Amino acid sequence: MKKISALLLTALLPLLLHAQNPVVVKQQATMMAQSMVKGDYKTLINYTYPKAVQLAGGKEKMINLIATGVQQMKKAGISFESVTVGEPGKFYKAGNEIHCLLPENLVMSSPKGRMAMHSHLLAVSGDGGKKWSFLDMNNSTADKVQQLIPNFNPALKIPPATTEPLQ
Repeated sequence: MKKISALLLTALLPLLLHAQNPVVVKQQATMMAQSMVKGDYKTLINYTYPKAVQLAGGKEKMINLIATGVQQMKKAGISFESVTVGEPGKFYKAGNEIHCLLPENLVMSSPKGRMAMHSHLLAVSGDGGKKWSFLDMNNSTADKVQQLIPNFNPALKIPPATTEPLQ
């Protein structure tokens, strides 16, 4: 029996560790965030939490909404300069999912100057941490998130987003 338990633990340990592998989460979050700055909306949507895409009317409609919004920003002289994603915080069990927050810093330029926006990405995995999808928590609250993600763990606290002018 001990040999079976040891074998089972040896076989499952990599899966358990993968589920909470901060490197995997950060890599996928960075790919998602960079896709926005690059204008690669297809990749952005592929990493967006599926229910949010569904509520927006599907992938194509969401891509069009984002592209239109970015065009309007460009007409107003606003553009994305860079985005960085920080290290993921604590992992939380939420129903059959794993959730965590990653800090996100976005630098934008406008005719009035440069600005840094500090918010968080909510990372969600329903497959044990192999694939992650994300929601930008800019001006979101736990109540709003719970409407989209019914199993949201209330122990995960969402800090408020902040902005600051840059030189």
